[in-house]
Parts: sequence; structure tokens; C-alpha cells
Amino acid sequence: MKVDVLLGLQWGDEGKGKIVDVLTPQYDIIARFQGGPNAGHTLEFEGVKHVLHTIPSGIFHSNVINLIGNGVVIDPVVFQKELEKLAPFKIDVAKRLVVSRKAHLILPTHKLLDAASEASKGKNKIGSTLKGIGPTYMDKTGRNGLRVGDIFLPSFKEKYQALVEKHLNMLKHYEGFEYNLAELEGPWMEGIEVLRGLPAVDSEHYLNDALKAGKKILAEGAQGTMLDIDFGTYPFVTSSNTVTAGTCTGLGIAPSKIGDVIGIFKAYCTRVGSGPFPTELEDEVGEKIRQEGREFGSTTGRPRRCGWIDIPAMKYAIMINGVTELAMMKADVLDTFDTIRACTKYKVDGVEQDYMPYDIDGVTIEPVFEDIPGWNTDLTKLTSYEDAPAALKSYVDYLEQHLQVPVTTVSVGPDRTQTLTTK
Repeated sequence: MKVDVLLGLQWGDEGKGKIVDVLTPQYDIIARFQGGPNAGHTLEFEGVKHVLHTIPSGIFHSNVINLIGNGVVIDPVVFQKELEKLAPFKIDVAKRLVVSRKAHLILPTHKLLDAASEASKGKNKIGSTLKGIGPTYMDKTGRNGLRVGDIFLPSFKEKYQALVEKHLNMLKHYEGFEYNLAELEGPWMEGIEVLRGLPAVDSEHYLNDALKAGKKILAEGAQGTMLDIDFGTYPFVTSSNTVTAGTCTGLGIAPSKIGDVIGIFKAYCTRVGSGPFPTELEDEVGEKIRQEGREFGSTTGRPRRCGWIDIPAMKYAIMINGVTELAMMKADVLDTFDTIRACTKYKVDGVEQDYMPYDIDGVTIEPVFEDIPGWNTDLTKLTSYEDAPAALKSYVDYLEQHLQVPVTTVSVGPDRTQTLTTK
């Protein structure tokens, strides 16, 4: 058996949660491999909208294990609130959810450092979600981090206090930054007690043993390829590897054990926060896409920047990830457009090229667009791809021709039932 991977090909917010939820019945384990509560995976079914930040998106299905891998960073406060929101749905969390002992913990002081650092940057801020993600990964790589396994050790309090003291000394360098740590520590310690009540596992052994036993595993990514710490639009990126390779380090899966790679993308593009966005529409068209698509961050609430689809960026993401099939989300958002546009290459300082330059933020990038007929039809009632308007199928064919990967899924609404299979 091999591990299939599902991840985003753009700047996040592609709709990964919905597709994981749709695919979950085909798997025994859903394993989240990176990121933290900066993610907001939205699932909608039976008239209810759910937003998950840390918990894998298969949690609503019985007989499926959801695993939070070692590559994830966990805020116990956010995690506890997530569990509380699941309580009315009578989910037996202790039977469906396991946590890697090697996953790192976000401390209250990590969030303070995040806020102080971002505030100090002024107009050069990177658009952090202020969830403490970056400082937590910095402590991980700096070999100072606190991990889930530590909360079960007699020395936990000493480890926690030593890291807090380090952070307090760092905060002294931010003049004028005020905070009340005592207010934050109470809820955090409550969250730690909740974490102690869940099964903690050595996830690398857990998953490899499951593979040997013939179990089917789907690895769930967070954020998107263009936010990857190595391959994204640096420095306007997240702090982890959001690409397929992150599955190996974030779960303990060997590269030879990777199976299908499902790349998720919107029929257009969005981005939250600062950073380059070649196809951004800062006009009434961009605003129309934002309103039609309800493009406001599920984690931050911030309005998302909107633009047409970026094919060079998609080709890059497909190459980096080894994508074997594609899922196009939010096709219905473009229902009222007579014409859809697609960026096929860039003019970089006046010279045409079909790949992103290294110094993407230091050059002038002009997208080169092609116009494609829109379908101008309500897609939300569709139950079969066969019945889809010809213009939608032509758009899918156009993308397949450029991307050289099959589009196997088209989403025409937020509900899990509004998902069409093309093949």
C-alpha cells in the first residue's frame, strides 16, 4: 500500500477540507502532515458549515482514524475550542483522533513573539496570521521546542518555564509592546489537560504499521504550494513545507511510499496577506469574484485578494508536487461571467517567460492573458458532469491541455454533494 496525498496548488484556501471529506470513505486513516491553526479547512453538509484548524477533515466519518502528524504545530487553546465545537455532533473523538508525540506545541509566548515581530515590521510585514506558527517552527529548528510527548513527562513544567523565559527575554527587545501572559496561560494549561486525554502515538510507526496491514491512508496538507517555505513566493510564505515532500518529513513516510498526488485549485486565484500575486484584480471584477466566492479568510476573516487563474504558477506547483490528478474548486463562482481569463505567461521587465522569476517581488510582472468563453449558467444544481454546459467542459479541457494532468473532480458548490466526477 502507498499513501495518497492531497494538497493545495495555489496560495491556500483552495477547498482541501471539502475534498478530503468527500474522499474520506475511501480511506482508513486521514493524516495531517504540516501547518497549524493558521489553516482553516471548511466542510459543509446537511446544512451545517464546519471549520477545522488542526483536526484532519475526516473527523465526521465513523470508522476512520484521523491523525495529527509530527509536522503539525498545535495550539492547545485552539485545539480545545475545535473539540468543543464538535461536541454537539456526538463524535467519539477519543476513538477517531490520535496525535503524534513529536508534534510541537504553540506556547502563548510564541503568539506574543509573532505579534511583536509583525508589528515591528510596519509596512514590510509579511501578513502573518499571528497564530504563533513561525516562532514555533523557529524553536523546532533551533532545538528548543516543546512537543506533545513532553506533556506526559515529570519535567514538563520545567521545560515549559525554560522556554517561556527565553521568549520573555526576546520580547524585551520590542519597545512598547505590551502583554499580559498570565491571562493567556490559564486557558493554555486547560488545553494541555485536554490533549493529555487523547491517544498520543509515535506516528511514524503507527502509519508504517498501518501500511503493512493494508490500510489506506490519505495525507492532508494545509496552506498551498505557493506558500511553501522553500518553493513559495519567499519571504511571503508560511513556515513549513506544504508540498508533497512535506508528507515524508511530516508523517515519517518514505518517498517510495507516496502514491497518488491530488492537487486542489480554484477556477480562479486568491491570496491572503502580503506578497506577490501576478494575476490580482484590484477592480470591480476582483470584487465581484470576492463577493460571489465569499472570499474571506476562514481563520482570520480577512478579505482575500482575488484574480484570474495563473497557469505558470500551476505548472510549477504540479512539477514540484508530482501531481497525478487535479480537483477544480469553486467553478460556480464564475457562473455569471461571459468571459473568463487565464494567465498563460508573464512579461518580466518586458520579456516574456512562462515561469516565475527568482526575485518575484523585485521585478515588474505583467500577466499575459487568454480569454475563454464563460458558461453563464447556474452550476450549483448539477448532479452529473455529463450534464454540465459545454463551456465549462471546454474550460476544463483548456486547463488539461495546458497543465498536462487530468481534472478528475469539479466542485460546483460548498456542500459535499455538489461535487462532480469527470472521468
